[in-house]
Amino acid sequence: MSTARERPHILVVGGGYVGMYAALRLQRRLRRGEASVTLIDPQSYMTYQPFLPEAAAGNLEPRHVVVPLRRVLPSAQVLNGQVTRVDHARRTVELLPNAGDPREITYDILILAPGSISRTLPIPGLADYGIGFKTVAEAIYLRNRVLACLDTAASVDDEQVRRKALTFVFVGGGYAGVEALAELEDMARDACRSYPNIERSDMRWALVELTDRILPEVGPDMGRWTVENLRQRGIEVRLGTALKSAEKGHIVLSDGEEFEAGTLVWTAGVKPHPVVQASDLPVDDKGRARATEYLTVDGVDDAWTAGDCAAVPDLTKGPGELCAPNAQHGVRQARQLADNLVATLRGRPMRAYRHAYIGSVASLGLHDGVAQVYGVKLRGWPAWFAHRTYHLSRVPTWNRKVRVVADWTLALFFRREIVSLGALHDPREEFEMAVRPPFDDGRLRPERTST
Repeated sequence: MSTARERPHILVVGGGYVGMYAALRLQRRLRRGEASVTLIDPQSYMTYQPFLPEAAAGNLEPRHVVVPLRRVLPSAQVLNGQVTRVDHARRTVELLPNAGDPREITYDILILAPGSISRTLPIPGLADYGIGFKTVAEAIYLRNRVLACLDTAASVDDEQVRRKALTFVFVGGGYAGVEALAELEDMARDACRSYPNIERSDMRWALVELTDRILPEVGPDMGRWTVENLRQRGIEVRLGTALKSAEKGHIVLSDGEEFEAGTLVWTAGVKPHPVVQASDLPVDDKGRARATEYLTVDGVDDAWTAGDCAAVPDLTKGPGELCAPNAQHGVRQARQLADNLVATLRGRPMRAYRHAYIGSVASLGLHDGVAQVYGVKLRGWPAWFAHRTYHLSRVPTWNRKVRVVADWTLALFFRREIVSLGALHDPREEFEMAVRPPFDDGRLRPERTST
């Protein structure tokens, strides 16, 4: 019978890119009985975030952009909950399960990969009115929200209500903001054909970016082309502008303009998950775990890290440079991390992580995109095709690849569904109507407020 010393316990905190891919690599590389692996994440699935905009726009079934952790990691134990504290000196973490009391989990080797969360600012109204775009739940909500706003505008005569419902504001000109805005605007423009009293010109879509450029990853030329492309579609792109207030949907911008908006999406950057600072591991001034080029935590034994929550040296750019927090690095770091961990278990030398950035691709709606890959600049349909081809090759498991291709194939023959299922966010409402008096002061009690 193996002892704990012979069979170390590897604990993976986080089930995103780094956590899932590292555990998957360990599952394939570890010999039988060489180590045990436990993965902790609040969700039972990994979200392939580059496909979230297409899921929001109805091009992909939301279930096809997530990968069930227990199915792809049958050799690992998967626990659902939030790690609230890491005490590496004692080799323990505190787990707050999705239900039940907190408990401690012990380990021998730690892989810290909780990822990132949205970086917000103390802007009045943002916490109450805004929504992010990092999870499949947010993508589904935004799809339903946009379609519900179209339903509202088509059903009322009040011009102020219509104008507010048909105004959509996105803050942040990185990949998440630009792709989400472009895909949802494309979907809404297509949906307008089913609303006789709504024209494309009735809708107002605005992208607010604090700096003087968007999509810096594709280079300045392609960034400028993207701005012009969006503006030609009637989308307002406000560069060098900040959101000052959003109380009750009243948008106030730093350039002095004020207007009402029915939807506010915040995609202005991310920050490391707070559990990184709730640990005794060394962090940098931005709250990221300090990593070495071997993806170990700097100066600490038996601790590894990578991805959005880690400051990983970029050896292709020189001293002091760090890897960008994106999926391209995250997936490769996860694999190198797992290989190095297995190497240390077997007394073999580790390899430094080194990857030269190959470029970026972004979708701007059906048949439209922008890309710069190995220095080659693409735009329009070629860039959109490159975007789909690249991410299809990267989405995990053949099961998901086949389902994604099936969704795209069906879309060639059938139009997108434009049904809002906003009631999904309050499923008990209908039942509550059945058990409470339906009339109040002689008037029918309303079921919901649209905006």
